[in-house]
Amino acid sequence: MSKGILSGIRVLELANVLAGPGVGAMLAELGAEVIKIENLLTSGDVTRTWKLPSEDPSTDISAYFSCVNWGKKSVALDLIHPEGLNLIHASIKYFDIVLASYKPGDAEKLKVDYANLQPLNPRLIYAHLTGYGLENKRAGYDAIIQAETGFTFINGEAGCRPVKMPVALMDILAGHHLKEAILLALYQRERTGLGTFTDVSLFRSGVTSLANQATNWLVGNCIPQAMGSDHPNIVPYGTVYDTLDKKHLVLAIGTDSQFRDLCKVLEAEHLATDDRYINNLSRVQNRESLQSTLKNLIKMQERDTLLEKLEKYKIPAGGVFNMKEVFEQPEAQPLIHSKTTDEGNQLKGVSAIAFSMKGHTFANVPEIPPHYGQHTAGFLAEVLGLSEKEIQSLIEKNVIYDRNNP
Repeated sequence: MSKGILSGIRVLELANVLAGPGVGAMLAELGAEVIKIENLLTSGDVTRTWKLPSEDPSTDISAYFSCVNWGKKSVALDLIHPEGLNLIHASIKYFDIVLASYKPGDAEKLKVDYANLQPLNPRLIYAHLTGYGLENKRAGYDAIIQAETGFTFINGEAGCRPVKMPVALMDILAGHHLKEAILLALYQRERTGLGTFTDVSLFRSGVTSLANQATNWLVGNCIPQAMGSDHPNIVPYGTVYDTLDKKHLVLAIGTDSQFRDLCKVLEAEHLATDDRYINNLSRVQNRESLQSTLKNLIKMQERDTLLEKLEKYKIPAGGVFNMKEVFEQPEAQPLIHSKTTDEGNQLKGVSAIAFSMKGHTFANVPEIPPHYGQHTAGFLAEVLGLSEKEIQSLIEKNVIYDRNNP
């Protein structure tokens, strides 16, 4: 099994919940050794407790926690305790990257900020996630950032109350931006030999991801409104249609030729020559009448049969799948991690890597998400050379927690 393209890179994860840990999961899957520092005073990452009613209450690896913590090692310690902080300072020279997600000022209080750590390791890359940037001390919560960057306002059906996205999209977007920054910093370090500081905020990530909805306002002077799945600039695009067998499908008609082919498939070729629908601008202007007609035509056909017809004409269309159907698709199968836990249970997860690279295989299945404090003693012995006696002393003083030495 390949060690991974980032083999030899060691990451200190001082981050919780989703955005920062998601970055750590990607680095781990690429071969980096990711050490997740978990707060002894709070029994670790809070997402260990975010469980569905159907989950096993006795395990500390929840479905939520497992989504971004495959392949990591868990070290539980008290950063506030002087000896706990000393462990971080003593080991920082062995790390390449720090992932932090503290509110502005908190890392400085704990003395794990870039200014404190960089002198101990000039090659260190310090990547800091915040909610609103380094000058705003507000805590960043995805649901609030979605609301304040406009996503909640434009999400949902027309005329309905604003709706939050069903995933923590701001966390995910910010994580992707931070990955790019880290990879650029690694490239720069290859050239200069020096590390750097980089920061990404959830707010900036949300605003820069508004795409055409932002320029619809900045250029078109139009405040985007909630339109359900419809597209403000293209028709028909994104609309969810009901079919005869009570299923759903989506069309993504981006060109006039695709619209003409759609009309052929629906045996309504007269629509393609109707002045109200002859080009995209006309279809946008006459959205309501066209959509009413298309909904009636599509409702007369079964979903899979219609999708087969659309595929023959290369008309962009797809079914609206639930999560079970998503992972039944052949394209999704290679993205599933599956391993047996120590307790004999089968644990599944989703790969953090969606890209491919010629000459490299990203098929390694990382180790399952760690239990709280599972690797504390091993890390301290391996990296800092602490003896069993020294580790036991730290446990007794509540500086650290080791799952194997409770």
